[in-house]
Amino acid sequence: MWAILSGIEGNYTAYMAVLQDINSQNIKVEQLYILGDVVGATPETEKLVHRLRNPLSGELSPQISRGWWEEQCLILHGLGGMSEPVELQNLYDSDTIKQLWEVVSRDTVQWIRGLNFGFVELDSLLIHGSSVSVSEELTPNTPPWQLLDRLQRLGVNQLFCGRSGEVFEYQLQFGSITSTVTKLDCQSNSETINTDQKRIIGVGNVGRIPHQGTYTLYNPSNNYLTFRTVRY
Repeated sequence: MWAILSGIEGNYTAYMAVLQDINSQNIKVEQLYILGDVVGATPETEKLVHRLRNPLSGELSPQISRGWWEEQCLILHGLGGMSEPVELQNLYDSDTIKQLWEVVSRDTVQWIRGLNFGFVELDSLLIHGSSVSVSEELTPNTPPWQLLDRLQRLGVNQLFCGRSGEVFEYQLQFGSITSTVTKLDCQSNSETINTDQKRIIGVGNVGRIPHQGTYTLYNPSNNYLTFRTVRY
């Protein structure tokens, strides 16, 4: 059994409530994945990061990928792919940006730099946004061709994502993508890829909504999903 989380956003209390729920499951959870947005502009961020980096004896060591908040944090510190945190500035005021700068230590920034972009396990991609960007939100309203493209980029049958914060299961029964390459001599080569039985899973959000966290349990042996809501 896998437990898959995203969007803790520095909410230590929410994470501990979800961790307790994970530990209470009848079937043993063998893998704990956290798909980004661990940090946030909250006073508990450093306490949370310390807990994640130092699990107690007998606890699972979480596998953590980089999320949107981590990406914005790196840009703030001049370590990202952009010179200015434009997306952060468009969504949040200067006080929030200042707090993010202050609550995330330099040691945590270096830890963030070492996080994976995502994980490919069995036939699944586990990632914060999509195979294109940590910023891309995949939802049930995303066009099917776009969802199929994001799956095909890494040749997986399932994509677990957390950027939207939603909990959902979206199934693609059948689809195809045709790609065309036009050469300088105007000759074109086309390739069509047909596929079926794909799905995209939104794993929820642990820390954004006060007193309520959502996450996903997944059994890779039978592909069974359980969406959990924890109130604390």
